Amino acid sequence: MKFKAFLTDHGVSLLERRFVPAFEKIGKICHIYLTRDHVILLHNVLNADGVQAIAQFNKEALFEEYRISSQNEDRIAFTIDLTLLSRALKSSISMDGDKLQVKLVKKRPTLSERPMPYLTFESKGYRSAVVQDVPISQPLTRADVQELQYALEMVQDLPRTLVQMPDLLQVQTLVERLKNVGDVLEVAVTQYGDLHLQVTTTMVSIGSEFRKLRVLGVRADSSTIEGASNPSARLEQALRNREASSVQVSMKHFTKSLQCHLTKPDASFCGVSPNDSCLLLMFQYYVPGTRQTDNSLSLHYRLPVLDPGVS
Repeated sequence: MKFKAFLTDHGVSLLERRFVPAFEKIGKICHIYLTRDHVILLHNVLNADGVQAIAQFNKEALFEEYRISSQNEDRIAFTIDLTLLSRALKSSISMDGDKLQVKLVKKRPTLSERPMPYLTFESKGYRSAVVQDVPISQPLTRADVQELQYALEMVQDLPRTLVQMPDLLQVQTLVERLKNVGDVLEVAVTQYGDLHLQVTTTMVSIGSEFRKLRVLGVRADSSTIEGASNPSARLEQALRNREASSVQVSMKHFTKSLQCHLTKPDASFCGVSPNDSCLLLMFQYYVPGTRQTDNSLSLHYRLPVLDPGVS
């Protein structure tokens, strides 16, 4: 198998300043999955117990002169330490160079050891060159790549209703207060465009309702709940109307997911999967200078839903 490409300045900036730092907030290790057309960062997709994160880029969003070949339909996947990847990207920025080559290689750490796989970054400056070898796992086998592909396909289904979230820093401020109250966060999304975030304990119930937000997908007329006098009553009525979904998630998971703000999304959406198995956070990015969605990159997080009995 072979992979060689040249990172553009824009690609380096996307990874080093935005997406790698956001993924580091979730975990130290992630999968990199390379195909003929896409570069995908995946965290925890083979494990349903924690936050799952998937960032997908068209190859043109990161690279130029992109070349890949393998006996598995030109698909290559491996795991990498994000701290080491971040360090390599930062070092490349400090070089006064014009091109940053990235390729898969095998090298012997010492003459007595077996060859090991590396993702090598070679930055050529005007006066010097720097070569950095970032150790990676052995590339996944055909069966393991297929398992990764299957897991990726399984998480593509979107909720029937997605509600645009308020400003992420505003949500962060709220969650910072709520996490001092309890470890379980109740999240409810209505087809009217309402988002409810609440923590309930035996002593207190506290939270916020954000109303009449933008809705993607199935929406409903909010006139049926206008008579309700408070957020709890409005949510109860929406649930009775089957025009809302309410789940509980780990406060720790939700807090980690809000670090997505590091990727600088232009719009953020929240929804509950059709079978109430997970909470989905989906992020959109606009073409610079426009309000058109940039389809060359995407990011979404999936948070497992807790059994109501845990609270």
